[in-house]
Amino acid sequence: MPAAVSRVFAGLRPQFTPEGLLLAALGFYVLGLCLWPLLRLLALVFEGGLAGGIGLVGQVWASRAARVATLNTLDAALWATLLSVVLGGGMALLISLSDLRGRVALVFLLILPLLIPPQVSALAWMSLIGPQSPLWTLPGLEALRPARNPLLGREGVILVMGIEHAPMVFLALRAGLRALPGDLIDAARAAGSRPLGAVWRVVLPLMWPPLAAGAALAFVSAIGNFGVPALLGIPGRFPVLSTLIYQRLSGFGPSALPDVAALALILAGLAAMGIALQTLALRRFAVATDRTAGGHRGFALGRARGPVSLAVWALMTAIAILPLTALVAAALVPSVGVRLTADTVTLANLSHVITDLGVTRRAFANSLTLALLAATLTMAAAVPLAWLMARGSRLARALNFAADAPYVLPGIVLSIAFILAFLQPLPVLGISLYNTLWILLLAYLARFFALALRPVVAALTQLDPALEEAARNAGARGMRRLFTIVLPMIAPAVGAGAILVFLGAFSELTVSALLWSRGNETLGVVIFSLYDEGRTTMAAAVSVWVLAVVLGLAGLVSLLARRLPEGVLPWQP
Repeated sequence: MPAAVSRVFAGLRPQFTPEGLLLAALGFYVLGLCLWPLLRLLALVFEGGLAGGIGLVGQVWASRAARVATLNTLDAALWATLLSVVLGGGMALLISLSDLRGRVALVFLLILPLLIPPQVSALAWMSLIGPQSPLWTLPGLEALRPARNPLLGREGVILVMGIEHAPMVFLALRAGLRALPGDLIDAARAAGSRPLGAVWRVVLPLMWPPLAAGAALAFVSAIGNFGVPALLGIPGRFPVLSTLIYQRLSGFGPSALPDVAALALILAGLAAMGIALQTLALRRFAVATDRTAGGHRGFALGRARGPVSLAVWALMTAIAILPLTALVAAALVPSVGVRLTADTVTLANLSHVITDLGVTRRAFANSLTLALLAATLTMAAAVPLAWLMARGSRLARALNFAADAPYVLPGIVLSIAFILAFLQPLPVLGISLYNTLWILLLAYLARFFALALRPVVAALTQLDPALEEAARNAGARGMRRLFTIVLPMIAPAVGAGAILVFLGAFSELTVSALLWSRGNETLGVVIFSLYDEGRTTMAAAVSVWVLAVVLGLAGLVSLLARRLPEGVLPWQP
């Protein structure tokens, strides 16, 4: 009996191996940055126990502003999700199941709104539809020029968010269509079904799970979107929960933390509702299919190929190219209200925001520093965690699951959690990270860790384990195998993941809106501030520079496409 007890306690003793220490460090990263701030948020709301927490939420809900913002959030999110499903789902069916012309380019154009920061998208659409847009100078459109921007308010928020989140539905449904056995459609065609009939009777019933997954992602993203409601909803008097939280905390400071924490809990509850509905739909409509069979090659459009391709290209031009063109045009005029002509075009704004505007130069330096550090540090943690997961570590899998929380929850909720976690001075050190650049970095490390993990996990899944096994048989220890065998093999995926994190962090606004401070501005914050001050041309100029960086990096990572696992790049054919 004593020997048995000794063996049990021996199994509980910490194993101070390099892998064990690495796992402990990763646990500190995930628990300290991804979970502890969120637990701190819950602790504040339920500081007086369950009854006290319910009372605080009830007290906040009793205010008319909170109820109106909640209903507006649901209203905008539901309608935007419907638009995303129609646009993203329809494009997924057309591109995956037909011989449409230019499908690779169409995929990139459809994914483009997902790459562009929400505040830049909103500014681009306002530049396209606003009274000073070059669009209204076209023949026959002068009479349609609006006196006020029609996108300010509910309809504009729904339109821009619906287009921005359509790629999520597209990607989810396209992944499902790629896995659909082609023989099912061939059997329906052999039975006499026309292409539309086969899609309606065979394809769509099997595609409910990925369609529900995409719709849930679009809904959760719309619930937590801040950039679009901030630029279109605040001036249009259409408050949602994210903008209400921002206005409360900006107006009253830390004294409003209990109320905004309760509002954040309501917002998180709405997001959780979307995820729960997704899970329910997946269980309800999941159908087992033989995924070893080849996919369908697509229906021939025949004589309709030309007109259908033309219509789809016209749609993609209208929603992806024209708004960005209008944004560039807005940056090329000397001031608001001046129409773009050969006599008024100028590069002064683009030059001014880089060379003369101090806050913009500082924001570029801050955003570049934060994005580089976030990309480097998240990938430094993602590679060993994904490797430990591939080796079957249960604790690593649990950490991976916990790392999803900051990415799934609305960014505004995460920012409040970090304020609560780091408002007070750190134990032992006695310094506070609040109102410093470092709190932004820590929030980015939590926010984008899940994004960094995905390409690495995908690459390790496709890596032949025989290579590492041969190194093991030759006597190479775990850490040596990781750095000399595994890392070189997955280097393209690591680089792609780093660029994806950089793209997300470089012009981030949702998390930064409540965490920035004077001297620690970021590009997303500066664009919003310039617009809020009425300096629209300056905001457009900064947005154009951000757009140039985003598209340049997207082009750079596309060069790695052939060496990347399938699914790492959203626009990968």
